[in-house]
Amino acid sequence: MNTIWKNSNLYIDVEESSIPWLKIFTKYQYQEMSEVPKEIRYEIYEILDIIERLMIEYYNPKKINIASFGNYLPHVHWHIMARFENDSHFPEPMWGEKQRNKEPNLPPMDEFIKKLIENLDS
Repeated sequence: MNTIWKNSNLYIDVEESSIPWLKIFTKYQYQEMSEVPKEIRYEIYEILDIIERLMIEYYNPKKINIASFGNYLPHVHWHIMARFENDSHFPEPMWGEKQRNKEPNLPPMDEFIKKLIENLDS
């Protein structure tokens, strides 16, 4: 995974995928969201909102998927994915059964990351 942004509480990684897929992690390894201090929970939600809005604006996806599982990695983290009708798994989750071999033709992720970092640092 590739860390693209961090502060004193959180960091954001890019998941290697054919779709835009980011993960927000807490720096301290809380197991459940209810264990995360309130100010960090608010920060997570603010960052989720920023990422979702930028993904919609930049990629124009069919849907944004946001999930927090942590069954294999019991460390609070959130997945944010831009989904497209022609991505390999749609309408299934990215962990589900592959539906097709075709991938969406998307604008460069590097430009999206640049815009995201500008928004997070402002």
